[in-house]
Amino acid sequence: MAKTLKPVSWEAEEYIIRDHNFWWYIGLFLVAAGLSALAVLFQGWTFLALIILSVITLLVYSSRPPRKIHYELSNSGLKEEKNLHKYEEYRAFGILKEGSHYSAVLIPKKRLGLQVKIYFPEGSGEAIVDQLGNHLPMEEVKLDFLDKIVNFLRI
Repeated sequence: MAKTLKPVSWEAEEYIIRDHNFWWYIGLFLVAAGLSALAVLFQGWTFLALIILSVITLLVYSSRPPRKIHYELSNSGLKEEKNLHKYEEYRAFGILKEGSHYSAVLIPKKRLGLQVKIYFPEGSGEAIVDQLGNHLPMEEVKLDFLDKIVNFLRI
């Protein structure tokens, strides 16, 4: 039985801001141009439309500033703005450090369930780990393949 702990609350950005310099945009344009040329060569008009839509979406997404989200960990679960993630939905949690940023990752019980990743300031880390550890076992987590690609592409 988990003991009752004082709720922990904090605010953090929803994702890490990645630096997009001039060369990132040049690389994006070159990759898009190359794939577009292949699409035209093989008359893949649907693929060409997908490339154009993907580049536009990527540009819009990468220029959008992250929202500040209010988090609260209590005995009932993780409250993310108005959404409540109950501890019963998760089998474990882990802590990740990406550069100078810390995040807690909630690992779902369901095989196809989605992980929940929440960023937190370093000063709140001990209270957050205590609250999560009171309800879930801690496991070692690593960046998965998709996270590594996102980090590499600075998306």
